[in-house]
Amino acid sequence: MKKVLTILLAFCSLQPGISQTDTIPKTQFTIMYLPVWQEAAWHCLEVAKAMPEDLYSYKPTEISKTFGEQMVHIAAATKLLTQRYVQGLEVKPNTPDASKMTKEEILGLLQASLTYTKGVVQTIEQVQLDETCKMYHSGNTVSRAFALFYVQDHMANHRAKSNLYLRMNGIDPPEYTW
Repeated sequence: MKKVLTILLAFCSLQPGISQTDTIPKTQFTIMYLPVWQEAAWHCLEVAKAMPEDLYSYKPTEISKTFGEQMVHIAAATKLLTQRYVQGLEVKPNTPDASKMTKEEILGLLQASLTYTKGVVQTIEQVQLDETCKMYHSGNTVSRAFALFYVQDHMANHRAKSNLYLRMNGIDPPEYTW
């Protein structure tokens, strides 16, 4: 355990958005998961920052979300999925209207949501992680620990779409560093 903590602290000192004063997670799983979440969150923010504000309303097809809507969806869904599946809270979707938000406001919403999930990763207890939950869309029953992967996968799906929006506008997406 001491070796894992030493590695985590070394990694945290190199990672944007993580400092040695951050709360160290309470479980072996979350100690290993936190750097993965931090990298995914950092990369998502970098994608959001890469798109110029005047292109936040860009969408490749009539039925697609705009880039801003993709980012707001990531923010709203990340918090919702964390609350619903990882924490077991009764919550309903509450997605703000991206068309009424500035890039700065969307980045703030995204940062707050990603930080919220980070806080859950840092504070959740093993007993909670071992509990199960039923996934709304699939009906599958999974552990709350597994649900963290679902939250990350959902973010990665919409981040990947957003990368394409960047490329369609001649903007190179931020380099994936893992």
